[in-house]
Amino acid sequence: MSTFGRNVLGLICAVIAMAQAVFADTLQRDDIAPLIVPPFELGEPLNDNGVWELLNSGGAPAGYVFETEPMAPLPGFSGAPINMLVTLDTDGRFLDVRLLSHNEPIFVSGLGEAPFHKFMEQYRGHSISDTLVVGTPYGAGSDGSALVYLDGVTKATASVRIAHESILAAALQVAREKMGGIRTGPPAHPNPDYAEDLTWQDLLDTGIVQRKTFTNAEVQDLFKGTIWEFDDPIATEEPEETFLDLYVVDLGPPSIARAVLSDSGTRELNNFLSISTSDEPILVIGAGRHGLVSEDFVRNTSPDWISASQGGFPIALRDADLLADLHPDLPAELHDAPRLILRTDRRLGFDPTSDWTLSVRAVREHGMFRPEAGSVDMTLTHSTPERFFTRPEVIKPAPPWLEALRNRQTDLIILAVFLTGLTAALAWRQSALAGARMFTPIRLGILAFVVGFVGWWGQGQLSIVTVLGTLRTAVEGGSFGFLLYDPFSLLIWAFVIVGFVLWGRGYFCGWLCPYGALQEFAHHIGRALRLPEIKPSNAWDQRLKVVKYLSLAGLIATAFVTPEHTEKAAEIEPFKTAITVFFIRDWYYVAYAAFWLILGTMLFKGFCRYVCPLGAVMAIGGVLRIRKWIPRRIECGSPCQLCKVKCGYNAIKKTGEIQYSECFQCLDCVMIHDDKNTCVPLVLAQKRSQRMASK
Repeated sequence: MSTFGRNVLGLICAVIAMAQAVFADTLQRDDIAPLIVPPFELGEPLNDNGVWELLNSGGAPAGYVFETEPMAPLPGFSGAPINMLVTLDTDGRFLDVRLLSHNEPIFVSGLGEAPFHKFMEQYRGHSISDTLVVGTPYGAGSDGSALVYLDGVTKATASVRIAHESILAAALQVAREKMGGIRTGPPAHPNPDYAEDLTWQDLLDTGIVQRKTFTNAEVQDLFKGTIWEFDDPIATEEPEETFLDLYVVDLGPPSIARAVLSDSGTRELNNFLSISTSDEPILVIGAGRHGLVSEDFVRNTSPDWISASQGGFPIALRDADLLADLHPDLPAELHDAPRLILRTDRRLGFDPTSDWTLSVRAVREHGMFRPEAGSVDMTLTHSTPERFFTRPEVIKPAPPWLEALRNRQTDLIILAVFLTGLTAALAWRQSALAGARMFTPIRLGILAFVVGFVGWWGQGQLSIVTVLGTLRTAVEGGSFGFLLYDPFSLLIWAFVIVGFVLWGRGYFCGWLCPYGALQEFAHHIGRALRLPEIKPSNAWDQRLKVVKYLSLAGLIATAFVTPEHTEKAAEIEPFKTAITVFFIRDWYYVAYAAFWLILGTMLFKGFCRYVCPLGAVMAIGGVLRIRKWIPRRIECGSPCQLCKVKCGYNAIKKTGEIQYSECFQCLDCVMIHDDKNTCVPLVLAQKRSQRMASK
């Protein structure tokens, strides 16, 4: 490696050594409160990790608000985490997901943030119990699948997958710490194949039907010491009479339903369950003088006197609006008693096999004019044996990297075949390729494929952003998992690293860079139009080549010292404009990318040679090169200077030595070296041989 290269490498290492990571603090109340959508409002902080209490309009706890970055700082594609504000209700449903901050290249100035915001709107209404994945169904369709698919963002799959993983990781952490009663796995479903002959008495004896009787005296004790203590004269006159005779039974399991309901009632229930497949039906019977609901109750709504909870969290109950007849064997008084079939959605975390509590509220009024209402709860705990239920096998989403591989399977196969063929040709058939009569059309055809398939279609334009993200992760000790979210580019990186070992910079810069290929096409257009050529002197050429190392050093310093400006600084690369978003951007980005292409018609690959920070990385990485792969003769440089004169990159010294850190592997010098009619030493040798033969 040259002295200049060693100095630049030392400068970069010094910048890394001096850089300090910048860690974002959690947001303060004034920052979060305006983001909460009414009728909710922000409560008090619950810990130091950015978790806040969510309050409803009455000031009661309604859920949780939290940032994702403090609890799930997964590195984004730029190396910095994506921070989002998530709002969960107490049932584990997403009320809102908002983007707070990010440095994702594609959304900073490429596609803009609108698609990112649109992606996050899809979480609303979904539960943490759902198996959420990003992408489209693989193989079979999505009908009947336990997976819930969220639409990704074209050209930004890696970024949205990282955001998705961050949201789920943070939400499940909050659920475990603050919402212990919420199930995060698939709920238990009644087993339709399980059959058991049961009678009403069997259900009572085994506790499958829970019964609890509340006398007037017991309810009186609940009101004792309150202003409503003496507002029920019947309770004081007949203390031993029944206030409420409460029965609760889960009708989800078919064997239980057949033992409780008549044949017509069972059919009515089955018709309901065929439509409401995620609902668990619960029969509540309330004999006695109290009843189950008030006179104001409206069918098919939540009962006003009945509530339920499990694990300290509320269970949403709603009237199923079924008037199913009871089995003839049930006691006559139950046929005449008030009853409701309630429903609750299993997807919200209800587990019928675990203890849950049903509460029926007793209400009294005190005073004649504008009476003041008071209430107490009569509770009953219930669960249904596990044998009546089945739990679906937990369907775990494929790892993000595997989903990404599946989604791009065909593209990856085509890319792998292309890269393998190109690598093999350059490694073992280099001279034959360079000497082919159609070499220029072949090379331009390969470059057209790189622009069209690798660049515009496959979005495989490598960028300095990936290098900076990897560098930050290495220094800060993070995870390199973000690289797996873009397998197409990762495969190119793998071959590029192999290319470092075999050829140095030239493999990527000369053959696999879509924007570099565009510049080469611009050069050919310039020659066809006979535009004047700009050829800097040797001295200026060497000075200008330093610029790319300075741009690299500046970007590295920016990534560590002021990371929030990294994405803007990385716009020194026109790759995003020309390749990622097809020149559909603000005019100044388009003008910048077009400037280098227009200049390329006169100055051969000016951006690649003088400015490209990724090219600087490739040049430095070329120290891994294990051989001098361009053949040379002793006459090269002295006296022959033909290869140096023909080299458009000025990568050949006067001595004839190849400057591999600047070589783009165009193979022009290889073609000259092997052509007996062009290579000066071979031409002279041939002439000497002819003269000797003529003597």
